[in-house]
Amino acid sequence: MGIGLDELGYDERLYILAFDHRGSFEKMVGDTERVPGAKTLIWQGFQRAVELGAPKEFAGVLVDGQYGPNVAREAKAGGYNLSMPVEKSGQNEFDFEYGEQFGEKIEEFDPDFSKVLVRYNPEGDRAMNERQVEKLRRLSEWLHEHHRKFLFELLVPAEEAQLEQVGGSTERYDTELRPQLMMEAILQLQNGGVEPDIWKIEGIDDRESCNEIAQLARREGRDRVSCVVLGRGASDEKVDQWLRAGAGLDGYVGFAIGRSIFAESVKAYAADPDRFDREAAVDKIARSYLRFIEVYEGASVPA
Repeated sequence: MGIGLDELGYDERLYILAFDHRGSFEKMVGDTERVPGAKTLIWQGFQRAVELGAPKEFAGVLVDGQYGPNVAREAKAGGYNLSMPVEKSGQNEFDFEYGEQFGEKIEEFDPDFSKVLVRYNPEGDRAMNERQVEKLRRLSEWLHEHHRKFLFELLVPAEEAQLEQVGGSTERYDTELRPQLMMEAILQLQNGGVEPDIWKIEGIDDRESCNEIAQLARREGRDRVSCVVLGRGASDEKVDQWLRAGAGLDGYVGFAIGRSIFAESVKAYAADPDRFDREAAVDKIARSYLRFIEVYEGASVPA
């Protein structure tokens, strides 16, 4: 494995405001020159949330080095939990953004977590899955050899045959098929030598499925490996449901939510950065982030 299981994992609470999007952010903003300004806006919203009571020791940002290098440096200097992406944006198959220099880039910014977004369906293209596992194992081993933490965002996009099984319904796929496929994907990745400290998990409605995934992440001595819920740009109501399904379970420690918090504010900024109400947008981002923390923490306390 290349790492002692006693060194693996992270079990503190973690509330990540995720804005490391690159390709999708360019589309949202419509002008690449405005992207850094939009990232700064979100960062200001995050800082406002801490001023309003978000717990600084558990608050974190996930931001990229392409459009948010200044944010990353400020977050690091300010003592916040910093996560940064390693993957090339917008690819169906995982690849390193900086190729063989991935380690140098990680050391340049020195994030608390190095994050990957990976699309991996265990019943999908076997050759592609094997190529992905090989690269991800290299990253996993490098990170742990350098005593660094690994945040793994697992997406399991539906194969055509799987969608056919549920009458073409993505909602039924999410509910009926995806939880089991996610568990199979985690198992295949672990068996391939990919050892995240935290799994960033697509929202699941069912609490028992959340529990099964958390226990799988912690199998065979991986006792401190944890899961966080991702937002997927969904409505507040849907994200609340996912947060409540995972909150308080042994093995779930928080969330990594992005567009559900900032999309409206960023779109308003992009439409007219000179005339929009910046102060109101910063406050809106702050309060949306705070509200998700309150939902998660409220759900963590038994009724």
